[in-house]
Amino acid sequence: MNITNIIKSAKTIAVVGLSDKPERYSYQVAEYLQKHGYRIIPINPNVTEVLGETSYPDLLSIPKETSIDIVDIFRRSELVRPHVKEAVKRGDAKLIWMQEGVENEEAKKIAEESGIAVVMNACLMVQHKNNEQQNRTT
Repeated sequence: MNITNIIKSAKTIAVVGLSDKPERYSYQVAEYLQKHGYRIIPINPNVTEVLGETSYPDLLSIPKETSIDIVDIFRRSELVRPHVKEAVKRGDAKLIWMQEGVENEEAKKIAEESGIAVVMNACLMVQHKNNEQQNRTT
């Protein structure tokens, strides 16, 4: 399945590093995605709730009955690998998305070897807007 189709068919996005501060980019992206119909699951051990959703300390703490389609990562590049390993262990994510400025080739390899698609150094909100624009012109 290609990236555009994964984004279109996704229902739930776990946002790793989601801040509860509205001025932070992670909050703005998550809020945008939520307003466009996605369920957002915050991953941040320092907060209890963001955007009306319970926050979890890590991906493995999300209840198993909750399926994750996309893992959107707002962490420094060198901190990505443990989150990717958690996503692989869960076994339900179809896409790992590393936001602008975030790249980790080792984590990418781990994900891809497990059959999970990976995007690095790009904004999921921008990609969603581009997809919406293309849908209007076709």
